[in-house]
Amino acid sequence: MRQPETPSFSETVRVFGKIGLLSFGGPAGQIALMHRVLVEEKRWLDEARFLHALNYCMLLPGPEATQLATYVGWLLHGVRGGLVAGILFVLPGALVITLLSAIYLTLGNVPLVQGLLFGLKAAVLAVVLEALIKISKRALKSGLMVAIAIVVFVGIAFLKIPFPVIIAAAALVGGAMHLGDRSSMALAAKGDEPLSVDAMHEWTHPSWRRFWGTLIVWLGIWFLPLAVLFALPGEMRVFATEAGFFSKMAVVTFGGAYAVLSYVAQQAVEVYGWLKPDEMLAGLGLAETTPGPLILVLVFVGFLGGARHAGLDPLLGGLLGAAVTLWFTFVPCFLWIFVGAPFVEKVRNVAWLAGALAAVTAAVVGVIANLAVWFSLHVLFGQLGEWQLGPFVLPVPDLAGFDWAAGAIAAAAAIALIGFRANMIAVLVAAALAGMFWTFV
Repeated sequence: MRQPETPSFSETVRVFGKIGLLSFGGPAGQIALMHRVLVEEKRWLDEARFLHALNYCMLLPGPEATQLATYVGWLLHGVRGGLVAGILFVLPGALVITLLSAIYLTLGNVPLVQGLLFGLKAAVLAVVLEALIKISKRALKSGLMVAIAIVVFVGIAFLKIPFPVIIAAAALVGGAMHLGDRSSMALAAKGDEPLSVDAMHEWTHPSWRRFWGTLIVWLGIWFLPLAVLFALPGEMRVFATEAGFFSKMAVVTFGGAYAVLSYVAQQAVEVYGWLKPDEMLAGLGLAETTPGPLILVLVFVGFLGGARHAGLDPLLGGLLGAAVTLWFTFVPCFLWIFVGAPFVEKVRNVAWLAGALAAVTAAVVGVIANLAVWFSLHVLFGQLGEWQLGPFVLPVPDLAGFDWAAGAIAAAAAIALIGFRANMIAVLVAAALAGMFWTFV
């Protein structure tokens, strides 16, 4: 086994800056990019250590690609390396989505922009459907996993069970069914290779003293600003509401951005009134075109919430809302890595935890299916009603208000993405142009 090379700190900064600028294509593409650069080209990690880090990050709530970048930076240069790698992975996309949010706020009523967003929102339906198919193939390996996905879909779509409850219940079911099952232990460990431990840095070894010190510091970084925001007067308390909401999202976002968007959309639209249903789709479409983690769509949500409800100049309120969202979405990512990474070996080989993760992944399929249905109803139909049947709440679309243009763009995008595996950015651009053309016809 070759010896991994140790880069200088300046080279680490340069390489992760490049990765942050090129990290399009969602978590799969971003992880593949990091593997190519860090393992194959730079040889900073061997294959076993890269997979070891990735498996740990898959166990965590939050964006796994961001946490993988942070983990690798930490592995190479400790806390400062993790900070630099994580920030550079997120920052380019965060700046772009903030700029796009400001353009949307100021020019959203311009017909040209409305047409662009019309096409973009329709194409996003195909993007979500593609994600649903990919995750289903990976997650639904047994009849039990299929059953969990179906139950979760019914629970979140028709019984309005909150997303955190769904995830917690799935994890408990999966953990209980795998508890004491030696085969799941073997599965969790399958494929492991001995990690090269030569020249392992001191900070990579578990230390309870470092654990408690790191935990206290990062909990302070997370919650002290939250306390300050709750002291704000009047309408500016919207920033405290956003901080609390996105902190909760950081704890329960297992399964990636698509899994949590349904819950975010429900709360942001129906509970807080930060944006409209179709605007959530617009934000997702904008986030798909930027580098960095897809969860950056939350910055769009926070921007509009601050712009419309803080009682400040809309642009100032939006910028503050975006900053609050970024802080409380991504600070927990650093906490999970810096606190847990030295103990990763123990965490990774726990059998019941592997079972819990498998059940959560199956539950994510049901959550994304609900997201696809929710988005489709709001994009394709002008009006929606509800029909109460005991504990079930069924959506009732106005069939006469079906938007044929949006349906045609969504169908074409689905054929291109799923049937021909076309480049996502190219499909989104084509859909945006089609929407602009339809608006001016």
